[in-house]
Amino acid sequence: ELMAHFDFPANVELMDAGTMGLSILDTLRDFDRLIVLDAAQGTGHEPGTVLLFTPAELAENQVLHSAHDMRLVDVLKAATMMDIVLKSCVIVGVQVQAITQWVLELSEPVEAAVPIACAAGLDQLKNLGVEPMLKEYVEPPAAILEALENFAPQDEEAPE
Repeated sequence: ELMAHFDFPANVELMDAGTMGLSILDTLRDFDRLIVLDAAQGTGHEPGTVLLFTPAELAENQVLHSAHDMRLVDVLKAATMMDIVLKSCVIVGVQVQAITQWVLELSEPVEAAVPIACAAGLDQLKNLGVEPMLKEYVEPPAAILEALENFAPQDEEAPE
């Protein structure tokens, strides 16, 4: 969504890393700050809830897609061992509804949370002084723009 609707300064790169695991290490060499938008599970929040995490906080809530998958926190630890130093890393996580079958579609609550997660990512960029511009000749993303005005990611602590 962000790539489709916004242009970013040359010093900002957006990528769909999927489940690249350790293969993303070489890419991390080129960056000093990282903002990750990802799925989370087991947070105790309702499906579709958008939360902000540090890598350590995400570790126990990260979605593993297979037994061969690697958690982001493990990739970041490997990066540190290779002298790849990030000044900051924040994860925008969306609580998934269920991980019971392999599907490509998002559940309704997660689909509804996409604009909020995008707004949270844009807010994190704004905190770093980055102001993306809406792409010309593309219909403005009303849901993302509305979320930018109204969103408030929840703390990582689950409700009582």
